[in-house]
Amino acid sequence: MTVQHDTMSIEALDAIMDAFNAHDLDAIMAFFSEDCTFDTSRGPDPWGQRLVGKQAVRDGLAARFSGIPDVRYDADRHWINGNLGVSEWLVTGTTVDGKTVRARGCDLWEFRGDKIVRKDSYWKIVDA
Repeated sequence: MTVQHDTMSIEALDAIMDAFNAHDLDAIMAFFSEDCTFDTSRGPDPWGQRLVGKQAVRDGLAARFSGIPDVRYDADRHWINGNLGVSEWLVTGTTVDGKTVRARGCDLWEFRGDKIVRKDSYWKIVDA
């Protein structure tokens, strides 16, 4: 599904979620600007790992899909205020090591027009 707007919309965030659940990297990356960044939920720094540029973000998302082949984001809801947005979701899946993933999380978005310039992702730490 292709959604084009002069500004980001809830409909577009729903379409991004659909693309994530389809593991469709082309559809996902169509929403991102060339100079985008993605702060992952894990990494060596307090902000996780910062991926800079469209190719680095694509590679990071491809690694997520490879590491959790059945990853899915559900129970989502979104907010937008100006050029900022929030998406809440429940991530589920099974890692390639057989570990079950089930955690609440959110993405903080920053937009420039109808493109994502920053994705900052957070997951709850689940103690099993």
